[in-house]
Amino acid sequence: MLVAPLSCTSLNKWGAGIADTLALGLVSEGVHMGVPVAAMPYFNQAQGAQPAVANSVAALRKQGVRYLDGPDGYEPHPPKQGNPEGFPWGAAVAALPLRPQH
Repeated sequence: MLVAPLSCTSLNKWGAGIADTLALGLVSEGVHMGVPVAAMPYFNQAQGAQPAVANSVAALRKQGVRYLDGPDGYEPHPPKQGNPEGFPWGAAVAALPLRPQH
């Protein structure tokens, strides 16, 4: 299961265990049902500087989510300089296993 592009808001809700949308509910369940889950963020550096972001990333990684940031995924862009067309979809899809793991 791929969660991308993952907003700062959704990251922090998911990391805190808040599943108030169908999308967050599916990934919250999936990761605890043995479904491989990868997530690639898309937010700016100012949003990423919030302490809640690091806490949420740590919580998701502890649950087994493959969080794709830095050289392996997406690095936050400067505020007001986002480029949605430049989102690395290829890297996000490549992070998924080729076949379901049982």
